[in-house]
Amino acid sequence: MNLFTPLPLPNGTTLPNRIAKAAMEENMCDANHAPSAALLRLYQAWADGGAGLVLTGNVMVDRRAMTGPGGVVLEDDSHLDQFKQWAQVARARGAQVWMQISHPGRQMMAALGQETWSASAVPLDMGNLSNKFSVPKAMTAADIHEIEQRFVRTAQLAEQAGFNGVQIHAAHGYLLSQFLSPISNQRQDAWGGSIENRARLLVDIVKAVRAVVAPQFAVAVKLNSADFQRGGFSLQDAQEVVQMLNALNLDVIEVSGGSYEAPAMQGQARDGRTLAREAYFLEFAQDMLTLAQMPLMVTGGIRRKAVADKVLRSGVALVGIATALAIDPSLPNAWRAGEDVAPALSPITWKNKMMASLATMARVKYQLKRLSQGRSTNPRISPLWALVSQQLMTGRQSKHYRQWMVSRST
Repeated sequence: MNLFTPLPLPNGTTLPNRIAKAAMEENMCDANHAPSAALLRLYQAWADGGAGLVLTGNVMVDRRAMTGPGGVVLEDDSHLDQFKQWAQVARARGAQVWMQISHPGRQMMAALGQETWSASAVPLDMGNLSNKFSVPKAMTAADIHEIEQRFVRTAQLAEQAGFNGVQIHAAHGYLLSQFLSPISNQRQDAWGGSIENRARLLVDIVKAVRAVVAPQFAVAVKLNSADFQRGGFSLQDAQEVVQMLNALNLDVIEVSGGSYEAPAMQGQARDGRTLAREAYFLEFAQDMLTLAQMPLMVTGGIRRKAVADKVLRSGVALVGIATALAIDPSLPNAWRAGEDVAPALSPITWKNKMMASLATMARVKYQLKRLSQGRSTNPRISPLWALVSQQLMTGRQSKHYRQWMVSRST
């Protein structure tokens, strides 16, 4: 078995190889928060690049709840033709394309002007940047049931649009991850306390999605291996959630970690643990292998073929690659041809870890923008320049988003 060995999935379909383009937030919607022409050009580059699975950046299940102001929203069929074009482009070279569906919960910027929801009214702790996020409203039972139905509806629409599957985002500190973590979930009802209760919303969403889509439509989950914060969602919690998900006909669990507060997905922990330089979460995934009855996928800093091969040798079925594919979308084809390439951004050594995290994301988005314009990438871009440019773009997009929301309410 190697990176280019096909992977049969539990649903009976097969991925053409073991390389997955992992989700990255593009913020490339059009004026209606549907897929833009630029977004389609970006996915054409990844389709041509040779990955066996293409995961989209997070698609929002509720227009009131955005991870970023330029995000794509799929809550009804009003722009379904554009989603059909997106799926068609991403599948053009034989890869499967799965839509990552998400709700940010409290991880939504206050500048977007919307009320934020979470499991409990616990604000984000981001040091000097904490005031950029509102204190969330603790969700009622009715709110929770509404969110469940929104995930289900978005999954149905994704299938109608021609996507091969969905990935339910329960990692990186977004809403479902907030329910899983005892830091952000301090409820005393059926959704709080024990890990069984904290996982209830995720489990119910998976069950409900699986019940309404076709058997061959993939249903996957992105799950934190840990929050990497003291007192947060632990590896033991993650293992118990995997066991709960075993009976639900999942096709893949992607193992990741971290949140806005502790961006372990960028290699930074907040609880003193040291992460590997590449394949950050491989060690944690190996602890889940004996429990998981579905294929596992590991993402986190992978850029060298030797590391990707190591991931497969460990027993993990899929290698998720993000930043390296933002720099070189043809990386899978290069590896298949025997080329020893390892795309990377230079490390940021700023003392302010939160600002360094934002600059890292800005440099990745800079590469995505260039690809969407049909231009070559520039991994040498200055972190400061990328961050300032991204902040200016976010400001413009936030203004448009607020205007769009007003227009939708009149």
